[in-house]
Amino acid sequence: MDERNTARPAGRQRLPIASLPRPAQWAVLLAGSAALAVALEMLHLPAALLLGPMIMGVAFGAGEADVRIPAPLFMTAQAVIGCLMARSLPAAIFAELVGKWPLYALGIGSVIAVAAALGILLTRLRVLPGTTAVWGSAPGASTAMILMADAFGADTRLVAFMLYLRVVMVAFTASIVSRLFVGGEAVAAPAPWFPAVAPLPFAETCAVIAVGLALTRGFKVPAGNILLPMALCALLQDLAGMQIELPPALLAVSYALVGWTIGLRFTRAILAHAARALPAVLGSLVALLLACGGFALMLVWFAGVDPLTAYLATSPGGADSVAIIAASSRVDVPFVMAMQAGRFIVVMAIGPALARFIATRPGLQGR
Repeated sequence: MDERNTARPAGRQRLPIASLPRPAQWAVLLAGSAALAVALEMLHLPAALLLGPMIMGVAFGAGEADVRIPAPLFMTAQAVIGCLMARSLPAAIFAELVGKWPLYALGIGSVIAVAAALGILLTRLRVLPGTTAVWGSAPGASTAMILMADAFGADTRLVAFMLYLRVVMVAFTASIVSRLFVGGEAVAAPAPWFPAVAPLPFAETCAVIAVGLALTRGFKVPAGNILLPMALCALLQDLAGMQIELPPALLAVSYALVGWTIGLRFTRAILAHAARALPAVLGSLVALLLACGGFALMLVWFAGVDPLTAYLATSPGGADSVAIIAASSRVDVPFVMAMQAGRFIVVMAIGPALARFIATRPGLQGR
């Protein structure tokens, strides 16, 4: 879904960035993203290769630039990140999930409960129409939530605004938390951009990506661009000894594609449409982030989880950006991704029922 496909009103003046030829826009986007990524790297922020392009994407989206990230490229980037996540999910993690199910259940359930409560509160206050607030507050994968919200009659422009604003806030907050708790030591030593690539493992990884994308398209699996390659790679590496080969240059390009896609969705039309609700939306997002931070502290105090791992595990949504930050830091990546994946599955399962419940209860719609 692309909220940017709206005609520019007649007589409306084009902004400076939109007045440039498309090749020049791409050149500015690439150069600006690279400069920001380098600057963020110098500050030792994790996921600088994601955050730099994301910032430039927001600026270009609000500036009505004509650049687009083709859907196949974005889906491929998501699949690459899914494989990256799978590399941190050994078979032992599933035994840990079973053995520590109360911990995972508490972490997943608490975030979902707070997000649902905030969504219902925004609905009762009539800040947003219908079930829009519920879908916009849901801590699941953004693309899947937008598609499901559309199927249930919510205003997808406002849902997209809430979800992608939250993704940006989560990405920046997680990076800052990473820097505060573990400092420069958390960032892995720079790896060569073009190391020797093992041909067979790389070919196998590419094949898994292709199969995962084909299955997603054929069976229309929500968020399957990430989840199916992740599941296939995890199974193959654990059962067949497959080596997941992801060259640094491929990861860097994938991070940039994800960052640009998220940023470019912040158009002037969406921002203008959401201006009236912005204070309440920002307040709800801040409340959600603070609540998740509180749950993270509980994991630290009562379960002995390190602070950054706990924060990333309880971050509400943006699984791909959280995965990138986790991979860039010294954290318990299996714990983080298991919590994120488990919460997404639960949201997918209960989201439609919750939307129906609110839509059919006048008392929850406010006066």
